[in-house]
Amino acid sequence: MNDIQDKVRFLAQKLIYSETPILDAYYFYKACPNADEYQEEAFIIRRNAHEPVSKILGRKGFWTLELLVSQDVLDPRPDSETLVEAVLSEWKDKTAPLRILDIGTGSGCLLLALLSEYPSAIGIGVDKSQKAIDIAIKNTQLLGLSERASFTCQDMQKPDWYGDMGRFDIIVSNPPYIPTADIDTLSKEVREYEPMMALDGGQDGLLFYRILAHQLSCNTHRNSRIYLEIGKDQETEVIEMMKSAGWDFITSYRDMGHIVRVLVFQYKG
Repeated sequence: MNDIQDKVRFLAQKLIYSETPILDAYYFYKACPNADEYQEEAFIIRRNAHEPVSKILGRKGFWTLELLVSQDVLDPRPDSETLVEAVLSEWKDKTAPLRILDIGTGSGCLLLALLSEYPSAIGIGVDKSQKAIDIAIKNTQLLGLSERASFTCQDMQKPDWYGDMGRFDIIVSNPPYIPTADIDTLSKEVREYEPMMALDGGQDGLLFYRILAHQLSCNTHRNSRIYLEIGKDQETEVIEMMKSAGWDFITSYRDMGHIVRVLVFQYKG
């Protein structure tokens, strides 16, 4: 059974709990073309326990990058690429020496994708989890971006965590936005294998937007823009929240499912 298609079909038949067995098997053999039967069996056991393929393989594609991932970071998702597209559509000069701040950086996917598009830009990624920061640093090193990216472990629920970082042209964030009561309704792949602190957005899912609305004005200048990823049907509440804190709503962007996924704001001051 040397033909890759035969190997994929054979392995896929054993992934009895996967909704995408052919795709899962394809990604496994793409990452491990010389896998032996023991590696195949280990993959089958872990995938049938609903562990995501990305967590098993330790890598995930995002934008044009391949990133290291673990159970300490949220898997980069295609929905988040909407935020990268939004920035690119508004900041046309790719040679500009931009300063970018990524809040809740996780694997570093947003910051690193933007730095890969803006070769003169520099950025800082912030996360509460030191384990997530460690993954982001490894990704930065693998992508050759260490001279332009730095990371710091900060808890955004503590006052003045942002005070000495200076001002940024672009601020991006994909904060936790799942209401606490909804966590148990998520798929097993998400609720058991993604870090809870990257999912739980408090009682109504909007805790971290309230914090961001009142914290970030000191890190902006007249032309700065903030790009926030949001959950389904959260746009009205987040827009009103940001407006009440002194931000002008600029525009929104929809993801591939036509759901409003990114909101853009500029500080009035």
